[in-house]
Amino acid sequence: MNSPLADRIRPKSLDDVVGQSHILGEGKPLRRIIENGQIPNMIFYGSSGVGKTTVARIIAENTHMKLHKLNGTSASISDIKDVIADTNTLDGVNGVLLYLDEIQYLNKKQQQSLLEYIENGQITLIASTTENPYFYVYNAIISRSTVFEFKPITAEELMPAVSRAFRIAADELGVKIKVEKGAVEHIARGCGGDVRKSINTAELCVLSAASGAEEIVIKTETAEALTQRSNMRYDRDGDSHYDILSALQKSIRGSDENAALHYAARLIEAGDIISLSRRLLVIAAEDIGLAYPQAIPIVKACVDSAMQLGLPEARLPLGDAVILLATAPKSNSGINAIDAALEDVRTRECGDFPRHLQNKHFDGEGAAVKGQHYLYPHNFPNHYVEQQYLPDPIKDRVYYEYGDNKTEQTAKLYWQKIKNGGTS
Repeated sequence: MNSPLADRIRPKSLDDVVGQSHILGEGKPLRRIIENGQIPNMIFYGSSGVGKTTVARIIAENTHMKLHKLNGTSASISDIKDVIADTNTLDGVNGVLLYLDEIQYLNKKQQQSLLEYIENGQITLIASTTENPYFYVYNAIISRSTVFEFKPITAEELMPAVSRAFRIAADELGVKIKVEKGAVEHIARGCGGDVRKSINTAELCVLSAASGAEEIVIKTETAEALTQRSNMRYDRDGDSHYDILSALQKSIRGSDENAALHYAARLIEAGDIISLSRRLLVIAAEDIGLAYPQAIPIVKACVDSAMQLGLPEARLPLGDAVILLATAPKSNSGINAIDAALEDVRTRECGDFPRHLQNKHFDGEGAAVKGQHYLYPHNFPNHYVEQQYLPDPIKDRVYYEYGDNKTEQTAKLYWQKIKNGGTS
């Protein structure tokens, strides 16, 4: 028993894969593709231990292509060149299948080196990643691949796999294993939808029992002791990583600091301060925005401090940031304004810039109107003078509506007074 039990009992067929019925069930898209035998470039996305590598290996073992396996954490340009070199050999006459685990760790140049070959079909890429590929994988790779999301496994789906692990461990050791009621369920629920972790936890339970006995009893408290930390990352129903981030943002948006702290604590306990930090920066601009503009630099300072400190001290500035955002006044006027402006840019003919705003300091002979006629606001009272800034077709468009909070209403009253001829 040198390799972990999870590797020794890894499924050999799609029917043995735990979970993922939404893509691997009868008639589902990924299963049809695999059974068809015409394998396109694919990216498997999901948390650890949900079957990405297992499915990729099943595909690789059932194809006639030359198989190469690389891991993004250690692969170099030289390794990628070795794969490409095989496309011109007899071994690669049926094509080359590259299984690339953790593709998010390859830099842009490394990913780009594959483009020509996956596009012309000399290399078929099956990549896996635990990070959202739309954020971490080069766009040109994404556009040439089909993304399949692997979801966390439910406790109900995991329980048969855990029971099977105990049976196989008993056969390998040549002993009887008696599992107390509740132990299997606790492991399945405590390992957060991770098949590999669940099976290896079952093996740990066996290895931790007294040796030399004819019968091993797996006690519930042993299962609890070996799975309690794993349970911190996911709740009992196996909520995914992005569900936690969504719950965090919605709790802050709803000004519930206690719920926000709970979801932040899950991410901190999992060691994922990067995702937490990124989402807090988004929330500061999207949900607090102009109601309390100082929140943006304050949260940025908290995030920078957390990154410099690392865990466990990083929890301190991150906790402060969560409470600050949850208890701050809220405004989405900023996101509404920029999205409205983007909608015009994408869908309307907006016209050219007004002549007086263009970067021109002389007129050609063919200019219909001579002179730029730009009015410099700082030369006028209160540093304001009325003139047209938007292009003619949309000159009357209004994107920004002042929020009903104190900060934005103060700004509104100020500019109403100035633009109506008053003084500051």
